[in-house]
Amino acid sequence: MGGTGEAERTALALTLALTFVTGVVDAVGYLGLDRVFTGNMTGNIVILGMGAAGSDELPVLGPALALLAFAGGALVAGVSLRGAPSGWGARVTALLGAQTVVLGALAVGLALAGGEPDGAARPAVAAATAAAMGCQAAVARRLGVAGMTTVVVTSTLTGWAAESLPRGGRGAFANRGTAAILAIFLGAVAGAVLLRATELAVPMGLAAALCGVVAWVGHRRVRAV
Repeated sequence: MGGTGEAERTALALTLALTFVTGVVDAVGYLGLDRVFTGNMTGNIVILGMGAAGSDELPVLGPALALLAFAGGALVAGVSLRGAPSGWGARVTALLGAQTVVLGALAVGLALAGGEPDGAARPAVAAATAAAMGCQAAVARRLGVAGMTTVVVTSTLTGWAAESLPRGGRGAFANRGTAAILAIFLGAVAGAVLLRATELAVPMGLAAALCGVVAWVGHRRVRAV
């Protein structure tokens, strides 16, 4: 990554945008794809466990496929990034571009299908989205922006409450931990509002567009090699 403060601030802003994307696609998955999280795998493990126990007719197939697909996406990204320099390189751009293509294709497919996929297609759509998010999570690890995983904020919330708040002052609230929590929250709000007003294709298209913008801006302003 370019060794400037501006590049680091840009990288932080871009990872916050990806965190917002996670909120959007998780709203799509949970509300529109039979209660499956596509970015937050902790939620899927809990749902899968309760579903396996027969609780409240919770799904089993969808969360299981999403978990496998997320791990597969992260594996592909990890292999692709092996041996690459740290920070934002050409491979990071390529992987985020691939994520954009997957989410964009899903948005187009959902639009052509007339909005809501049928019961058999929902787990497949959720799994494809989860694979894209696994790729995103691996990319975020490679970028190494402190406190920014883009797909989960449990550890971020813990650090904020256990470390930032005790220090007090303005920095206890105006920090990247707070920004990450707000980003995923606002992404979920946006996804839910769009689902209420439109079809699944619209929030999925928004997620794809944001990923594309992140890839382009990162390639232009953060890329090191």
